[in-house]
Amino acid sequence: MTLGGPKKRHRATEPSGSRHLSTIAVIDSSVSDKSVAEVTQTPRCAPTTTDAAGSNIFFNDSSTADVILRLFVETASSTESSSDSRSVDHCPSTSVYLHSDILRRSMYFSALLSDRWMGQSKPDDSDNLFRLNLSVPSTPGSIQSHLTVLELLYSNDFANTIDSASAALDLLAVALEFLFEDCIRSCVTFLEAVPWTEEEEKRVLNLIPFLSEEESKELLARVTPVKADSCEVMLEELILSAIHNYQNMAYVKAFVAKILRDFSSRESAKRVLEKAFNVSLKTVKESLEEYSSPDFRWHHDETEAIQRLNLHKAMTDGKHLLWLVERMIELRVADTAVKEWSEQASFTADLQRAFRDDAWRNIAPGLPAVVLRCTCKLANAVTAGTILATRSVRRKLVEDWLPVLVVCKDNVAPMLPINKSLYLELEETFLGIISTLPMSDAQELLPRCLSFSTRNVEDCPHLVTAFNTWFRRAAQPFKPDH
Repeated sequence: MTLGGPKKRHRATEPSGSRHLSTIAVIDSSVSDKSVAEVTQTPRCAPTTTDAAGSNIFFNDSSTADVILRLFVETASSTESSSDSRSVDHCPSTSVYLHSDILRRSMYFSALLSDRWMGQSKPDDSDNLFRLNLSVPSTPGSIQSHLTVLELLYSNDFANTIDSASAALDLLAVALEFLFEDCIRSCVTFLEAVPWTEEEEKRVLNLIPFLSEEESKELLARVTPVKADSCEVMLEELILSAIHNYQNMAYVKAFVAKILRDFSSRESAKRVLEKAFNVSLKTVKESLEEYSSPDFRWHHDETEAIQRLNLHKAMTDGKHLLWLVERMIELRVADTAVKEWSEQASFTADLQRAFRDDAWRNIAPGLPAVVLRCTCKLANAVTAGTILATRSVRRKLVEDWLPVLVVCKDNVAPMLPINKSLYLELEETFLGIISTLPMSDAQELLPRCLSFSTRNVEDCPHLVTAFNTWFRRAAQPFKPDH
C-alpha cells in the first residue's frame, strides 16, 4: 500500500514547523524473500542498542528484525508509478533488516509504523516481517547516506560519524526526511562550528528553509549581513585600514586594490572611493591652507613646528590621495574626482605659495611630485577618454593646475630624471586637453604653456605641434554649407 499525498510532514515537537520529504514509502507484504539483498557496506561497528527486555538489538540483524526496508534509487519511471510496488522491483536498490521499536525514534517511521497504517497491512505469516520500499534521490552516495542515518538510530555515534561539513550535510538531508531530531541537532551543531567551502555553503542555504527558526539561527547569522549597506561599510573599513593602520602599507594596499577590482558592485565601490577621496583631499587642502596662512609665515620655534606638522600631514595624505585616484581610474569611476580636482583654485594657489618657499624641501621633498602625479593621472584619464569630462571641467583642469606645474619646474629640481619625465608627461597631457577645447579657449591657454619650451626647439616637439595645430586651424577655418 502506498502512503500517497503530501510531501510535507509536521514535527510533533514543532507544530508550526515542517520538514519536506523527498522519499516515497511503500508498505508491501507481497515482496518475496529473494528480493532482500545484502547491505552495500558492512556497518562500521555493528551498531547496537537494547530492547525493552534488555536484550541487544543489532542493526541489520535478520534474526531479530521485524521490518525489512528496501531502499531504491528514484527514477522517472518509479516516480510516475510510485503507487505500484512492482514498478520499482528492477531499480538499483539495497535492503536492510530493522526493528520497529528503534525506527520509532524517527517521527517519520513512527507515523509510518503507527496502528493507523500498520493495521491496514499484516506481516507475511511466513516470516512475520513488514516490508517497506523507500525511494531515495539518484545523487551519488544517497543510499549510503540513508543507511548511515539508519545505523545512527541504533548507535547514537554522532561524534565519530559526523566528521566533516560534507558528511554533516549528507546526513542532515536524510535526517530531515526521517524527522530524526537527535541527528538533525548533531548535524546542525557540527555545521555551526566548522568552515564551509563555497559549494557547502550553497547546500547549507538550500537546507535552511527546512530547519526551525531556532535551529537555523546560527547558520543564518554566518551568511546574513546585519545591514543592507554592510558591503560598503566593510569596503570603507578596508580602505581606511590600508591607508592608516599598517606600517607596511604597500602589501595591504595591493590586497585592498584586488578586493576593489573583484567587487561585484561598481556603484558601491565608487561611493566608497569618492568618500575616502574627499576626506583625504580635505585634509591635504586644510594642511596647505594652514601652512600658507600669513599667521604662520614667521620663523619662530613654535610656528616652525606647526609648519613641519602641516607639511608632513599634507605629504602623508597626498600619498593616500594618489592611491585612491589610481583605484578610481582603474575601476573607471573617477569622473566625480576629476570634476572636484578641476575646482581647486584656492588649493592650487596655496600650493604655488608653498613651493616658492624652501621649507618644504627638508620637510616634505616629495610633496610636489605627489600632487602633480594625482593631476597627471586624472588628466591622462581625460585625454584617453576613460573619463568623459565636460568642456568646462577640461578647461578648469588646465587653467588651475598649469600654474602649479610651472612653479614646480622653476623651483623643484627640474633636471632630475624622475621630475623631468613627470613634467614632460604632464605638459603633453595638458596640451592634449587644450587641443580638445574651442579655439578661443586654446588661444587663451596656449601662451601660458611657453614655459614648456627649452633652448633646443627639438626638445619640445609637443609644444611646437600644439601651436602649429592651432595656427593651421585658424588659417583654414571650417565653413559649413547651409
